[in-house]
Amino acid sequence: MAKANHRVIMLADCQSFYASVEKSTHPEYIGKPLVVSGDPARRSGIILAACPLAKQYGIKTAERLGEALNKCPDLIVVRPHMEEYIRVSLHITEILQSFTDLVEPYSIDEQHLDVTGSLALFGSPEEIARQIQHQVRSETGIYVRVGISYCKIVSKMACDIFAKKNKEGIYVLPAENIARDLWPTPIREMFMVGSRMSRHLYNMGIHTIGDLAQTPLHKLKSRWGVNGEVLWRIARGMDTSPVTPGSFHQQQKGVGHQMTLPRDYASWDEIKVVMLELCEQVGRRCRDKGLMGNVVSVSCQGADYDHPTGFSRQKRMDDPTNITDEVYETAHVLFLRHWDGMPIRRISISLTDLTSDSLYQLSLFGDRDRKRELERATDEIKRKFGETAILRASSLQESGQAYERSLRIGGHYK
Repeated sequence: MAKANHRVIMLADCQSFYASVEKSTHPEYIGKPLVVSGDPARRSGIILAACPLAKQYGIKTAERLGEALNKCPDLIVVRPHMEEYIRVSLHITEILQSFTDLVEPYSIDEQHLDVTGSLALFGSPEEIARQIQHQVRSETGIYVRVGISYCKIVSKMACDIFAKKNKEGIYVLPAENIARDLWPTPIREMFMVGSRMSRHLYNMGIHTIGDLAQTPLHKLKSRWGVNGEVLWRIARGMDTSPVTPGSFHQQQKGVGHQMTLPRDYASWDEIKVVMLELCEQVGRRCRDKGLMGNVVSVSCQGADYDHPTGFSRQKRMDDPTNITDEVYETAHVLFLRHWDGMPIRRISISLTDLTSDSLYQLSLFGDRDRKRELERATDEIKRKFGETAILRASSLQESGQAYERSLRIGGHYK
């Protein structure tokens, strides 16, 4: 596929990443069905990753741990170790960067590469893919599947639909083969199409990716607006977006944190404790990045997803801030104004409309300078001695989650 005017884009995907890292770290698990699952004792017993052997028993990602154990009583269940997964992911990034400097992480286990300028050094796209597979496997124990095409969207579908299902784990899908190879695929397998969208498309008589690609654009736009055009362009393999290292961080629009609570929190006295902890985390992250936010957003949700309760509201402040107490003051007003009094299980706080904190509004009647200096001092203590080196007294209450969260990354134990 190496025409001079064509880009060569790859999507490298790590097979059953969390489970593969666990087997690489613990050779005694090799040859046994294994899943990585959240802590059942804290009502988060969901399968995060299942190794290929576990999948042979019908075990799927996102199903409940109890259901998986019913399918395979001898299943090895491992609690997630997020620090190790992040370390291995960064190691794989370094390997990919030895082939090209254009590497863009898509998720912790998927990364895009533009190897257009690397062909003269490392060989054909297929040869590069095999070298990547070999080097990643030998250095980390992880098996990588690679989709190859001329753009990011098609390379991802080449990986998800084809490379994951063949022995070599590599699939090349050039533009001229889109109609032959991609279009007969069931629409439910297309990137960005979930089960609900699949049902809508089935009702329109659209059963394959080719059906969608050949549907008049105006018909899709009249029903879904710009999203209809996005789907149509994906089906036709139309994507000019570049592989951009670090693009996610450069385009950050907000800073937020959410917390899934270990049980229902039904009283304001309990809720305000975790709300203050979240505001402190959001403020600290903003301070670390040299940012302030103008808009505070508060969201909460109950535990019963069949009968959802909760709200999501935001409020613009008079001045931008990253001071914990100022974020909390606005957040708690928002919460009490819109909360219906029903128990909550999930809550989130975020700051958006970000600006630099190099210039900030002085107040004749406040003590913002003192608060800023105090928070800089506490941030430094936490940086040097850990998140729990200094805590608010409220976090020592039974409802506080600061200590428990310090043991986790991304909601999972380190």
